[in-house]
Formats: sequence, C-alpha cells, structure tokens
Amino acid sequence: MAITAADVKKLRDATGAGMMDAKKALTEAEGDHEKAIELLRISGLAKAAKRTDREATNGIVAGRDGVLIQLAAETDFVAKNAEFVGLGDQIVQAVTSSGAKDLEAAKAAPLGTADVQEAVQSLAAKIGENLSLVNVANYDGTTHLYLHRRASDLPPQVGVLVEYEGGDDTLAHQVAMHIAAMSPVYVTRDEIPADVVENERRIAEATAREEGKPEGAIPRIIEGRLGGFYKDVVLLDQLAVWEDKKTVGDVLKAAGAQVKRFARLAVGA
Repeated sequence: MAITAADVKKLRDATGAGMMDAKKALTEAEGDHEKAIELLRISGLAKAAKRTDREATNGIVAGRDGVLIQLAAETDFVAKNAEFVGLGDQIVQAVTSSGAKDLEAAKAAPLGTADVQEAVQSLAAKIGENLSLVNVANYDGTTHLYLHRRASDLPPQVGVLVEYEGGDDTLAHQVAMHIAAMSPVYVTRDEIPADVVENERRIAEATAREEGKPEGAIPRIIEGRLGGFYKDVVLLDQLAVWEDKKTVGDVLKAAGAQVKRFARLAVGA
C-alpha cells in the first residue's frame, strides 16, 4: 500500500522518530501503524544497547514526599527534554506508590502498563541515548527534600533527602542545603566502617614518618589528621555553613534535633 505523508507524520508524532526512519518502518510494516511502532522500538532499543559503552554522566534528580531519585542521560540536551523530565516525575510517583526501598525494587515498580525499567528503556529507544535509573532513596519518617539547580537552564541536578527528628522544617532545610554544598558521607563517626578509619590512620602515620616528624609527636599528628578526615566526611563534625564557628552537631544539639539519615544524589557522581 502507498505510504502517505500523513501516515509518516502520525508515526513521527507518536514515536519521535525521524522522517526516513518512520517511512522505512511503515514500509516494512506494510502500512500497519502499530507494527511500525513496534519496529521502531526494536530498532531504537538496539541502537541504545550499542550505546551502553557511552557513560550516562548527565541527567536529573527528582523527588517529593520522602522519595528522591536520580535519572541519568548522556547529554544536558536530553536532561532538559520535557519527556525525560516527565519520566523522572513519573518514576518518583511509581516509587512512592509501590513503596520501593532500593534500586532494584524501584526498577520493578509498576508504571502505566509496564514497569519503571521498561519505561526507561522505551524512552532510551525513542531518544537514542543511554538512559538509566541509577539511584533511589525512600524514607518513611519526617523528611525534608532539597533540589538544587547547577544552572538556570537545567532541571535540578543535586538532590538531598534528610530524615530527622526534632527541630523544624527551617532547620532541616538548612541542613539539607549544607549537605548539598559540603557532600558529607556519614551522619556520625560511628557509621564509618572500621577498615576505612584504620586505612586513614595508616596513611596519616606513614605520611608523618615520610615527613620526618618526631616519633613522640606522631600519635598526636595522627589524631589531628583523623580529625580533619572526620570533618570532610561526617555531617555532625562539619562546620555549619549557616552558622559562625559551630558544627552541624552543635546546632542540632542546641535545637533538640537529630538527623537520622540522609541521601545526597548528584548528577555525574
């Protein structure tokens, strides 16, 4: 059967495919619109699969109501794509509705007539980029969400979800903004694995000896450098960016508040 310009336009509108790809699919499908869509999806998925060696180092973060997700793409062009941003919002809703607590459960969460992973693959096939859901946080307690834009023309690319007790939402917001800026890894020192601390201790000792420090001063130097390490990675040890000369732990203690856990998701991290 003859393939008309209207047929091609209808298929392009439905799939986002290029004109020649749409015409070719309709020809192969002998004018069957649904079969042509299937052919384009198969072709698109194959192309996307070939691109998996390309890193998806761009993308967005999205969240609400105790849920934060990170959806990766290859380029900032796609990160700004309305369909891609919309998929991020749909995934947040799917995670919220399903109660998924980890990445694998989130990928399997129902989304329309498919699941999240299938929806991501379908859009990857349509757009022609490697897309992936790379991180998920879903907390049940009292939470605060902060989404940060690195550039005014891009959607949020850094997200922080804080679960806390005591204090108020204003304090939680300050803590979340601090986490976005300072990138702590743990809430308290107790959360750091013992082997990580021991490795830092070994490095501090070896460095002190390499620098020729006096033997009697080495224990004190090791503890000092460990203290610096804690300030880099432990939230409560860091100087609060919104307070003068007070740690986050000091501020929380004065307010009778406690950070139970947090997630910091950042595009490219």
